[in-house]
Amino acid sequence: MNRAILIVVTLGCIAISEPAWPQKKVLTFQDALQIAIKNSVLLNQQKNNLTLSEMQRTASYAGLGPTLSVNGGATKVNGNTFNQNTGEVVNGVFEQLSGSINANINIFSGLSQFNQVKRSVNLLDAQSYYINRTLQDVINTVSIQYLTVLVDVELLRIAQENFDVLKKQLEQVRAQVELGSRSPVDGYTQDSQTKAAEIRALQAEITLITDKGSLTQTLLLEPTEQFDVAKPDWDVNMIGSRQIELDVLFEAALKNRGDYLRAKKSEQAAKYAMNASRGGMMPTLSAFGTLYSAYNKADGDPNVRPIGDQFRTDNLRKVYGLQLYIPVFGGNQNLQNRTAYVQQKVNYFNTQTLTKNAEIQVKTDVVRAYENFNLYKKTYTVSLEQLIAAEMAFELERERYNLGITNLVDFTQANRILVQAQTDRAQAEYRLLFQKILLDYAIGTLKPEDLD
Repeated sequence: MNRAILIVVTLGCIAISEPAWPQKKVLTFQDALQIAIKNSVLLNQQKNNLTLSEMQRTASYAGLGPTLSVNGGATKVNGNTFNQNTGEVVNGVFEQLSGSINANINIFSGLSQFNQVKRSVNLLDAQSYYINRTLQDVINTVSIQYLTVLVDVELLRIAQENFDVLKKQLEQVRAQVELGSRSPVDGYTQDSQTKAAEIRALQAEITLITDKGSLTQTLLLEPTEQFDVAKPDWDVNMIGSRQIELDVLFEAALKNRGDYLRAKKSEQAAKYAMNASRGGMMPTLSAFGTLYSAYNKADGDPNVRPIGDQFRTDNLRKVYGLQLYIPVFGGNQNLQNRTAYVQQKVNYFNTQTLTKNAEIQVKTDVVRAYENFNLYKKTYTVSLEQLIAAEMAFELERERYNLGITNLVDFTQANRILVQAQTDRAQAEYRLLFQKILLDYAIGTLKPEDLD
């Protein structure tokens, strides 16, 4: 009875001491993309900045139109006041209501506002391209990390299978040593090889945990959330049969790469900003108009006109005209305007350099992706041939070893070559699977909906 109670208590303590990890779930590649797009800090920030750019564009368009304002006031004065109805100064209580409508429109200011509109439109386009490229950056980052975890899982499986095979082989060798058919040296050698395989399996598991942590951080998942990854249902042979031409890729990249298009739009925006700043050194012409009226009343005045007559006739005043401003010499102000223009001009030249740099970067990325795609196709084909040869060599060497024709060193070497071939084949297959993503990322046509 006491022993049964002890067992129950022990099991309870073990259950309490074990960490309460959530049950593992399978995280598909599409799930990872959707989570990353939803949680990406940079992508969400740039979407918020897009709202600001849209508002700035609207404000620049509004600057092309007239300004209109309505003013009104009511005053009551006890004392000497000039009564504009009678043209006299009265002493007493005097009341006045007044109102005016004012309008002003810029006719010409060196096309400054027009260039500001063009600048804001190009900046909005640049921000849209930046968001598109940021989205592709997120997809590319998740793809690389997801691929890394997939490879880690496959390498861990290979390492564990190799460890299991060597462990069974160790049992056989020990039995043969006890029977005297094998030298004790073979037992020690096999034991060392088995321990080495166990270490490689543990190292593969450590690598998997580390790379899973990086993917978890990118997706902003809870660190305690356990998950497995699933191999995408893509046909590696279909991907490997894709035929591409470098010139076509160049043309497509310059039409679609968000970072390059953003650089071009930023260059255009800088050009219009430079032209807008030139307006500060040119004459300006504007039109203005004011419609004013008022109602005046002095206490005790028997001749006060009705409020309607005063507003519509007596005190109605219309003022309109043109105003021309020609900067001739303004000292510090002229110098500030010229400095602003030079600053925008330098900024425009700098953006031209950035555009050229972006173009070179695009072409470099395309060449790299193109060459890698062709090399990974060859690597995958060679890895399949290597694996077939290694499997045949291992089977023959195992038969020779079991028959006592060959020694343990040759058998161990054949097993090591087989494991390396399995590793090379797994890495080549998974990397070729993801080459489509890397290639589309290089030419700027990568979209989440195309990765189903």
